[in-house]
Amino acid sequence: QVQLVESGGGLVQAGGSLRLSCAASGRTFSSYVMGWFRQAPGKAREFVSAINWSGANTYYGDSVKGRFTISRDNAKNTVYLQMNSLKPEDTAAYYCAAARRGIVTNEYEYEYWGQGTQVTVSS
Repeated sequence: QVQLVESGGGLVQAGGSLRLSCAASGRTFSSYVMGWFRQAPGKAREFVSAINWSGANTYYGDSVKGRFTISRDNAKNTVYLQMNSLKPEDTAAYYCAAARRGIVTNEYEYEYWGQGTQVTVSS
């Protein structure tokens, strides 16, 4: 199995930045597509970003495109989400997830999930 632990969440003012990290342990980390999802109270879980095993392909949800950047360092077994120009609408619990393959925007493609890290953006 794969274990995922997120970190880097916190409280930030609108317009600020945060970098989330997802540390993975287990087997064959480099073969997984890694994704970020978020969920705010009263809202459905939302796709944020994903990156394939080599890092050559990245994907972003419409609401974060141009503001967030995903990257991975397979040598460190870590995935990052750089979040810039944060808005109050970005407030949510952010989850790191791993999928072997599939539609990267679909949460049901992801087999392993972290416990989440809270991001709160104040007005």
